[in-house]
Amino acid sequence: MEEKNLGRILVIDDNEDVLFSAKMLLKKHAKEVVMEKNPKKIPFLMSNEDFDLILLDMNFSQDITSGQEGYYWLKEILKYDPSAVVVMITAFGDVEMAVKALKEGATDFVLKPWQNEKLLATLSSAYKLRNSYKEVSQLKEVNRTLSTQLGSGKDIIQGESKAMQRLFSIIDKVAKTDADVLLLGENGTGKEVIARTIHERSSRADKVFVTVDMGALTESLFESELFGHKKGAFTDAKEDRIGRIEAANGGTLFLDEIGNLSPAMQAKLLTVLQRREIIRVGTNKPIPVNVRLICATNMPLKEMVQRNEFRQDLLYRINTVELNLPPLRERLEDIPLFAEHFLGIYAQKYKQPVKRLSASGLERLKRYNWPGNVRELQHALERASIMSENRELDADDFFFLAETEVQAAPTQLEANSLDLDELEREAVQRALQKHEGNISKAAKELGLSRGALYRRLEKYEL
Repeated sequence: MEEKNLGRILVIDDNEDVLFSAKMLLKKHAKEVVMEKNPKKIPFLMSNEDFDLILLDMNFSQDITSGQEGYYWLKEILKYDPSAVVVMITAFGDVEMAVKALKEGATDFVLKPWQNEKLLATLSSAYKLRNSYKEVSQLKEVNRTLSTQLGSGKDIIQGESKAMQRLFSIIDKVAKTDADVLLLGENGTGKEVIARTIHERSSRADKVFVTVDMGALTESLFESELFGHKKGAFTDAKEDRIGRIEAANGGTLFLDEIGNLSPAMQAKLLTVLQRREIIRVGTNKPIPVNVRLICATNMPLKEMVQRNEFRQDLLYRINTVELNLPPLRERLEDIPLFAEHFLGIYAQKYKQPVKRLSASGLERLKRYNWPGNVRELQHALERASIMSENRELDADDFFFLAETEVQAAPTQLEANSLDLDELEREAVQRALQKHEGNISKAAKELGLSRGALYRRLEKYEL
């Protein structure tokens, strides 16, 4: 048998001779052997450490022959870790006790005094079973995490403009490394598409790509979503769950809207990135993780550092390589590529002939300022493809852009209005329009808390 191939083993028996014999035998084959005489310490041990195998005596000093103590502590172990692999040991075993132990959740059953080779063979089989449990659990959790992202990643990276060609050149260099990347750019410029492209061109391409919208995480959900939790850690924690970071282990983790994190959340994330390990809520067990980190934001992080709104050490940690995505208004020559791509998608989606842009339609799109960038262009093309009965989309099919353009232009408060409520209402409306209804960003722009902004929305019936 190969040495050190049994992981971490916990042996629980109130007989010191048994503990000594077990340790002398197992230390040659396990990474670590933890010995414990008192079964009452099981909850503490299970809460603070992970064990690959557990050898549990069935009979302690209070109950020498019935095995009831062993059954009780077996159930306690499985409460803390339902996938625990427990091998029961007793000097008074019989078939009935063995069957009951297996029904209660034990993996196997051995008699004292044991035969060394037989015990090692039993533990070797149990260790393989433990690894299978862990792999299945990990796959289930990863699939559950990724199921919320099905359908994403269909967009492709496009661009013949000089700005995009420069960006593509940098992406080709960065993707081959494991360097952490920070993507900067306005809303709708395609930061997630770029992140997926980097992942797909990296050595981690055959691993998972997990996205997290940091702007949507509240303080109370932050740790559970990112780090995972143990069953019973809080009221709604009805089962063990791995977090997004653990689900991305071996692959790429994309943290979108990272500029929205509160100082407390920034500190917790920094600790994880520095240590490269997470601790699930409700436990004290560190779990090592290996992820390639890509972050994105439309906020000016360097200015936020100067205002003490974003940690400088976190910024240094996430921007080994910094990429700035140009807005669509600076790469209008790329509009035909996007139009061809999206119109093809909508033809298939709505079961209609593929439509194309006429010269007047393209000219209309190029005259627009695109405050919502590629995302807004995509929605405009979808709307036009649905509403138009023609195979060609001309300028008239994009009549709604003129209205949007006027609405998107900055408005000034009426100079002759000094009503404070009117001024405040107008300011709230402008902030919401600017940030496309994002409450967190609008509140920050107005210098308000989220709660204060919600109260104003209710007051002005917005």
